[in-house]
Amino acid sequence: MTLFDESERRIWSGRARAYADSFAKLCAYPVERLLDVADVRAGARVLDVGTGTGTVAVAACARGAKVSAVDAEPGMVDLAGQAAPAAEVQVAALPELPFTDGEFDAVVGNFVLNHVGRPQQALAELRRVTRPGGTVAVTIWASPPAPGQALIGRAIQAAGVVRPSDLPALASEDDFPRTGQGLTDLLASAGLAEAACETLSWDHRADVEQWWSGPASGVATIGQIVISQTPEVQAEIKRQLDTLSAEFAGPDGFLLLPHVALMASGRV
Repeated sequence: MTLFDESERRIWSGRARAYADSFAKLCAYPVERLLDVADVRAGARVLDVGTGTGTVAVAACARGAKVSAVDAEPGMVDLAGQAAPAAEVQVAALPELPFTDGEFDAVVGNFVLNHVGRPQQALAELRRVTRPGGTVAVTIWASPPAPGQALIGRAIQAAGVVRPSDLPALASEDDFPRTGQGLTDLLASAGLAEAACETLSWDHRADVEQWWSGPASGVATIGQIVISQTPEVQAEIKRQLDTLSAEFAGPDGFLLLPHVALMASGRV
C-alpha cells in the first residue's frame, strides 16, 4: 500500500454519510452511460469497484444484472448494502480483489481511479477479474478541473490556505495525464484492448450550503484541507465561497456548477 493509499483510507474513514449527503449525487451523473458502455444487461455478471453508497450497484441491479460490489470503507459498504439488497457487497480494496480470474462479464469503477495509489496496477486487477471478451469501464475527473469543480479550491486559495504537507499527492511515477489520451493510454498499458475515451460534461445543481457540507465535514482531499484549518480560517473559506458562488447562481438561487469527467473503456 502506498502513502497515497494510506491517506485515502484515513480521509474516507467514517465519512460515508457525509459523502452521501453531499458529493454522492454529483458522482451519480455518469452511471447510466458507464453501464451502457460496459454492456451491462440482464443476467450479466457485474462488479462495481469503489461502490461508495451503491449508486452503480443499484442501477446495475435495476437492469437485471448479477451484481457484486466492493468498497474500501466499511461505512460505504453498509450504505451500499442497504441501497442495493440484491447485490453482494463486501469490503475490499484495490489493487487486490477477492475474486477469481475472469469472474465477471463487466467491471466498472466510477471515479475509483482518483483514489488509488497505483492506477495502472488497479486497472490490471480490474482486467484480471474480467472474462475474456468482457469490458472494463471507468470514470475519472478531468484536469484541469471544470469551473464548478474548481469552486471550492478557489475559495480555499482566496482565503490564503495551502495544502497541508501531511496530505500526500500521487507519486509522479504512478500519475498520468487526466486527459482523454492520458486515460486511454493508461488502459492500454494495463493490457486492455480497444481502449477508448469520451468526455462527459454537465451542470451539477446544488445550493451553497449543500455544496459546502461535504468539505466542511472533511469529505475527500478538499475537505481535509478545510477541516485542518482553524475555525476562523474555515469561516473565511466559507465567506469566500459565498462570494464566488454568485458566478454560478441561477434565478432560483441554486448553483449550476459545470463539471467535466472522462469515461474510458477497454476489452479483455
